[in-house]
Amino acid sequence: MAIPVLTIDGPSGAGKGTVSRAVAKKLGWHYLDSGSIYRSLAIAVLKQNVELTNEPGIVKTAQSMSLEFECDDELVVKLDGEDITSQLGLESTGNAASVIAALPEVRRVLLQKQRDFRKMPGLVADGRDMGTVVFPDAEIKVFLTASATERAQRRYKQLIEKGIDANLSLLTNEIEERDRRDTERKTAPLAMASDALYIDSSDMTIDSVIEEILNLIR
Repeated sequence: MAIPVLTIDGPSGAGKGTVSRAVAKKLGWHYLDSGSIYRSLAIAVLKQNVELTNEPGIVKTAQSMSLEFECDDELVVKLDGEDITSQLGLESTGNAASVIAALPEVRRVLLQKQRDFRKMPGLVADGRDMGTVVFPDAEIKVFLTASATERAQRRYKQLIEKGIDANLSLLTNEIEERDRRDTERKTAPLAMASDALYIDSSDMTIDSVIEEILNLIR
């Protein structure tokens, strides 16, 4: 019997992580945050002072790194035994991850690491290419998005609440630039699977998005 997979793809800041974790918890399924895999690799690469243009060096780091995901209400990520959760959301991490994610050989190495998360009773996988590349055979696929302005406002609010200085127009520009890079890259670009349900969360609450996805599964 095939292990069921729900993929939730979409651009940065669309609420994929919050929605995916909540759905996985309600279903009692495993959870894969593919963005955290790339972000974790970015942290490892920055720690080891590997140049972002050095693909062989990044591949070597990817092959040797050990990752653990602990998911309750919040996601806890451990890289080689060290809790790196607080570093995942840094802009420097996100920007480095976006550059690394465009490297074909790096994606190939990380592809199997992601597929290994597929275990009974099921998996909720969140990312950019879960439904198109990593789990093209997934039974249920969702493409979750929101306008760049809305996503920038959400990010701005998060940063201000954490006491971090932020510039809204700069954040909007960064999100638009990341979208462009993610959709235009040659390897596994951000794209909606032809059999995915499209959800625009710009004017929706998180709870209503979760409910819509759970109804889809039911």
